[in-house]
Amino acid sequence: MDSDDLWDLALILVPLSLVSLGGGSSIVAPLEQAVVQQQNWMTGQDFLNLFAISRAAPGPGTMLAPLIGWKVAGGWGAVVASLALFVPSSLLCYVVFRATNAHRNRRWHRAMREGLAPIGTGLIIAGVITIFWISGGSWLAGIIAVASLGLLLRFPKLPAPVLMAGGAAITWSMHHVMT
Repeated sequence: MDSDDLWDLALILVPLSLVSLGGGSSIVAPLEQAVVQQQNWMTGQDFLNLFAISRAAPGPGTMLAPLIGWKVAGGWGAVVASLALFVPSSLLCYVVFRATNAHRNRRWHRAMREGLAPIGTGLIIAGVITIFWISGGSWLAGIIAVASLGLLLRFPKLPAPVLMAGGAAITWSMHHVMT
């Protein structure tokens, strides 16, 4: 274990914690940039594998950070990554809530809440594009993603397994047509 890696991990995750508007999905793109492209701690495929594990495991989507910490520096890396990601944002939320809760019916408070929503959405979209990019997403995957978005906009209560099954069926069909 290299203590410099632990410090570097914390220095990457603390700022991301403070800007994780929209949840853990909003920091996927800058996290990938930091750990794969800047620090060279892992390959894009390693990152993609850890991302898949974090999504398959129960718990919050931000479980990606402890997995990265584990890969970088073992058990202590997972502990440092968890603390660096969860503590700063939790403290910030608590302080902001305590300072603004009494003003929740005022216009500036509503404007602040509604103004942050598009930022979180944009960060989540950047994460989706990053995962699509490093997974080697094809034109077919792009078409399926856009079609899924259209279906969800038109039918917001459409169950996700239906979309997944449809995407899998289309992919399987196209694979057999092409071969």
